[in-house]
Amino acid sequence: MLAKRIIPCLDVKDGQVVKGVHFKNLRYAGKPTKLARMYDKQGADELVYLDISASPQGRKTIISVVEETAEQVFIPLTVGGGINEVDDIRSILKAGADKIAINTAAVKKPGIIKEGARKFGSQCIVSAIDAKRVYEEREDMISVDTPDGRCWFDVYVYGGRKSTGIDAIAWSKEVEKLGAGEILLTSMDADGTKMGFDLALTKKISEETNIPIISSGGAGTLGHIHEALTKGKADAALAASIFHYREYTVGDIKEYLREKGVTVRI
Repeated sequence: MLAKRIIPCLDVKDGQVVKGVHFKNLRYAGKPTKLARMYDKQGADELVYLDISASPQGRKTIISVVEETAEQVFIPLTVGGGINEVDDIRSILKAGADKIAINTAAVKKPGIIKEGARKFGSQCIVSAIDAKRVYEEREDMISVDTPDGRCWFDVYVYGGRKSTGIDAIAWSKEVEKLGAGEILLTSMDADGTKMGFDLALTKKISEETNIPIISSGGAGTLGHIHEALTKGKADAALAASIFHYREYTVGDIKEYLREKGVTVRI
């Protein structure tokens, strides 16, 4: 059985790591390079760096910060934010990233996934999907039963600022066909709440696709991580707040999962 991965996330705005709730009310959490070093030493399997203000501001990812971060870690680094062209993918990979994550550009120009996978390999292309629940029955959307009622999931772009009206489950299938090697799935409803992952969303997309799913949004306890990887059927769990504010270390989570019978790299 493949080991489940634990991935800290660095949401970076203006060169600083921040964290909010539902993508809003951001507060300072630290410096990217310092946190990257710490998580590498703690035994993180990978690291995700998201320049969350790049797409909303219509600019590229700050390459210098990516280079500085990449120099600090010896684990796979995924970088997202402000990627609009295949040349942007090349630049970020050259700066030291192992993978790139695309959301807004992929929705606007799906061909970037296909072309990126062709040029650099599917293993480099992560489709980032920010999804939000909509409690409204629509025949053209894939609805899911949840403890709070039946809903479908709307894909958001520009750092959670704009609804697309695209069904997240259908979109996940499409990005797989286009050549994405992995999906970074974030529940906007759960983001920053520390109340647990959206298991209904994670499980459905895990079952509907054949590529690894990274579950993101809502980690607050060790049990939440375990649920995402078992009930949610995710291949990896991503978290930010619980790491940045020193509530748990990566080692704490891995030891807990190991005791629960989940295969992890110690």
